[in-house]
Amino acid sequence: MVEIKYANERFTVTDQSSVDILRRGHFGSVNKSRLTLSPEEALYLIDMRNAECLSSNGSKLHFNDVAAKFWKSRKFTARYFTYKDWRDRGLIIKPNSLIQGPSESAHLKEYPKAELNLGAYKLKGVFFKSDLITIVEGGDDAKSIYENLWLGQYGSYKASERGILNKLDIYETMLLLSKGNLLLSNASKKDILRFASTRRKDFQQLYSVYCDWREKGYVIKTGFKFGTHFRVYFPGAKPVKDDKSTWTHSKHVIHVFPKESKLLISEWARVIRVAHSVRKTFILAVPGATKARKAKNDYILYHRRGGDAENPDIDPPRYAMLSLSEEEYIGGSELAAAISDAMGRKLELIVAIADRETSVTYYHVRQIRLKGSSNEYYEIDWMQP
Repeated sequence: MVEIKYANERFTVTDQSSVDILRRGHFGSVNKSRLTLSPEEALYLIDMRNAECLSSNGSKLHFNDVAAKFWKSRKFTARYFTYKDWRDRGLIIKPNSLIQGPSESAHLKEYPKAELNLGAYKLKGVFFKSDLITIVEGGDDAKSIYENLWLGQYGSYKASERGILNKLDIYETMLLLSKGNLLLSNASKKDILRFASTRRKDFQQLYSVYCDWREKGYVIKTGFKFGTHFRVYFPGAKPVKDDKSTWTHSKHVIHVFPKESKLLISEWARVIRVAHSVRKTFILAVPGATKARKAKNDYILYHRRGGDAENPDIDPPRYAMLSLSEEEYIGGSELAAAISDAMGRKLELIVAIADRETSVTYYHVRQIRLKGSSNEYYEIDWMQP
């Protein structure tokens, strides 16, 4: 049986046979003949390996005796149960402070770039303040800008031949006003911005993300049906295929997460799950460059290579883990800082969420490079380790 000693807020193992056993299992760090464990490692050994923990006066400490010492620590149970889940999968997990990342760079996904060419389109419309919608009636440009650039909704949804109106949403309205392609009979660009900003305090941040993608050739439409701000089509997408027989489906959705905002983890996880269930890639947008901020993820992870669990003695770590609970809120700046911390170690980020039943769900975060953008974008996918 492994014997752990607890004194001066440290967990140590000094028995040589126990030290050897734990080293082979990649627990703790060794200094000379003494092995030091993190609280999560010590608790896991008590919980799952029947280890014995003794206080400085020789009395036996049970799991709750030890865990209670950390009851005020932020997200302590989330950290423990995410640690336990990864270990239970036969994979190695280490405290964040002990391990540096590999020498090669973390994977950065680059998205293509095109140009938005609005040409000489000239539209005249009426803006409806309550609905934040512009109606453009008839005319070749109203139909052409929809068919060629997928701006607005001409006719009826999925039936453009039914009607002569092109309906522009608030983002399309602002874009076309800014580019000089739209003239409104009842409002100016300044009016529209005031109306939209009154309705949505984060409108300008959402609009900056919308413009960022639209001006790089992407088609951006509402993501309402998927619980996100936008759905995304890659450059060249049109409302229907050339033979007009098949509707084009988006493969990506975008949710804008301003740095100063906070989101309940359960809500954050829900929109990612919805995107995954309809086979769409979830993209998190963090408007503006992230300021330097100290942040520390919870763990460094080893995964599998060729079906076999990675060995810290010969393999570099692959991921950093941020552990969270279902009931927590996470801020845009906090998440961006966690991603920055992982990338600084040349690791990819996994966000691990422990729910109220202590079941753990994993999300893999990869940064996107959208050339020429000052915003930060991340693909987030549900992951089964």
